[in-house]
Amino acid sequence: MKQHELSGNIGSRTRRRRVGRGDGSGRGNYSGRGMKGQKSRSGGKLRRGFAGGTLPMMKALPMLRGFTNIFRVEYQEVNIGRLGYFPAGTTVTPEILKESGIIKSIRKPVKILGRGELGNSIKVIAHKFSKSAKLGIESAGGSIESL
Repeated sequence: MKQHELSGNIGSRTRRRRVGRGDGSGRGNYSGRGMKGQKSRSGGKLRRGFAGGTLPMMKALPMLRGFTNIFRVEYQEVNIGRLGYFPAGTTVTPEILKESGIIKSIRKPVKILGRGELGNSIKVIAHKFSKSAKLGIESAGGSIESL
């Protein structure tokens, strides 16, 4: 097979349909627009969601209350029960949590929560701590540090 023997698929190259070129063309007279009405006129377009003058569905549905806070900070939450497998005396940072697979990203801040038991004393460095997490880490003999 040579380059000059190649051809496009059937129907891949269709000619543009020229409307309004006489009745003999099959697309004359009203040019495929039907008879009267808004859509038959030039510039006669309907906006999205227009329901023929009746109340559109978008207006008929109840509005959502409240708003979305664009300044919301989304924390990665880690319970102190997940920190129990670190050996005593370890300094646990967000980087170490990422390496061990406990959190997914170091771009988002980390918050330590208080569910679970912490058996050994470790130093935990994170962005935020809940009251119960502080109590749990310090009662196990560990220390906390905020970033």
